[in-house]
Amino acid sequence: MAQSLRFTLLPALLALSLTAAAAPALAEAPANNLGPVGPREPILVKFGGQRVVAFFAPERGGCAVSAVTWKDGETAAPYASARIRVSLEPGQTLSLDGAQRQSLALLCGANASTLAVVAPAELILTGATPQD
Repeated sequence: MAQSLRFTLLPALLALSLTAAAAPALAEAPANNLGPVGPREPILVKFGGQRVVAFFAPERGGCAVSAVTWKDGETAAPYASARIRVSLEPGQTLSLDGAQRQSLALLCGANASTLAVVAPAELILTGATPQD
């Protein structure tokens, strides 16, 4: 019985050690989830030098959106964040403006069933800044 327990635990311990070894690499690159997402699912965006986490809950036929924005800084630097709460009707957007004319919008979907990011792809995926 002890031997079968050892063979059962060995794969689990191996998987755990591989996950722990990969964690620092995963911590370097922030995840993006541009949506569309359903209620209480997170939107995760890094654009330019900022990060945004947003979600919504259906409320009176619209989207009750909560978003937190902060500047992406060094690991030891303190974060200054801002929280935004707004109610959107289906089809309406909440615009979030960043430095250097960067902007993205959160779109409340049809029937207030989804929330999605609307922005130029180069701002979100590469962190590029628009040219003057």
